[in-house]
Amino acid sequence: MTYDVGALRAQFPALRAGTAHFDGPGGTQIPEPVIAAIADAMSNPLSIRGTEVLGETNAETIVQEFRQAMADLLGASASGIVLGRSATQLTYDFSRVLAKTWAPGDEIVVSRLDHDANIRPWLQAAEQTGVHVRWADFDPDTGELPAAAVGEVLSDRTRLVAVTAASNLIGTCPAVAEIADLVHRSGALLHVDGVHYAAHNFVDVTQLGADFFVCSPYKFFGPHHGVLAASPELLETLRPDKLLPSTDAVPERFELGTLPYEFLAGTRAAVDFLAGLATGAAVAGDRRDRLRSAYAAVERHETALRERIEKELSLLDGVTIHSRAAERTPTLLLTFADRSATQAYHFLAQLGVHAPAGSFYALEASRHLGLGDSGGLRVGLSPYNDASDAERLLEGLTAFLAS
Repeated sequence: MTYDVGALRAQFPALRAGTAHFDGPGGTQIPEPVIAAIADAMSNPLSIRGTEVLGETNAETIVQEFRQAMADLLGASASGIVLGRSATQLTYDFSRVLAKTWAPGDEIVVSRLDHDANIRPWLQAAEQTGVHVRWADFDPDTGELPAAAVGEVLSDRTRLVAVTAASNLIGTCPAVAEIADLVHRSGALLHVDGVHYAAHNFVDVTQLGADFFVCSPYKFFGPHHGVLAASPELLETLRPDKLLPSTDAVPERFELGTLPYEFLAGTRAAVDFLAGLATGAAVAGDRRDRLRSAYAAVERHETALRERIEKELSLLDGVTIHSRAAERTPTLLLTFADRSATQAYHFLAQLGVHAPAGSFYALEASRHLGLGDSGGLRVGLSPYNDASDAERLLEGLTAFLAS
């Protein structure tokens, strides 16, 4: 099995501009096959889904291929794949639906490690229904969120636990399967924010134990929208607000209005593109098998690059790396002894290196780390980053510290 980062980079038109992108956690660049799939969908007849004319069947085919592609990516059922405008929007929608089943005195659990999109919707739903909120804290020194930290705030009144599969701020990957076991023993449901996780890790929602799993295709080469995966049987039990004439079938009952067919075509193409990242005689099987091989190759590439960057950063005076968990994505959060992260961001930007600064909507995590709302400089790797990108970043930071 081989991984050719040079050949990969050649398929991204945006990389020809010369920027070294370390902004992957905020969204990746788009490869040519995805761009072509979007254009192809918009260049052919499209109508409201149906079975009679070409525009109808084109739309229906795009939707079904999208659902199957995302099911293959996540290890889910195609009939449990729900489209949303964003992961945030999906979480808000499902928080409102699930809150209908809660009563005053019930409890939910949220984590300080999470993006605010997996905190605020649940807090607001709890406030509106009189449900008590309990917090699971991560260790700011290690960046770890042990399963026991969630377990100790569970009770027989817990109705839902919301936790991330990977922190978008510091990269920590909690033991979601262990957390799921504790959550399900308490009789609660588990909602997993997989937005950052799915960009770097092979996902199996059943193995993770996630009742709901959300992700965003634009984090892994696709268009800007969100996806939720759940079992069709669970979705059948939930009654969202919807228009009277709209279908009550699952998963369509959760999708309001006409779907963005061109984006769904792009997402299918992004999954196929991911499945082709690893090449060689050892890579075979169906799309799910090829995705498994591809993610293994990506992980090796990204880990090697991340370790190189960490090693060089450790030699620089005045740099603190807050990403320390044993299991984590290739995501580093940096702060500086006598400079702000924003200053570093501006300095690097002038050199054509994009490593943004902030808390990136992970406000609770940033505050828990003692960084307030300012956060730090986030260096987020993507599959197309290479050694020359790393060198430019390190040279830039060295020059910044010496300036």
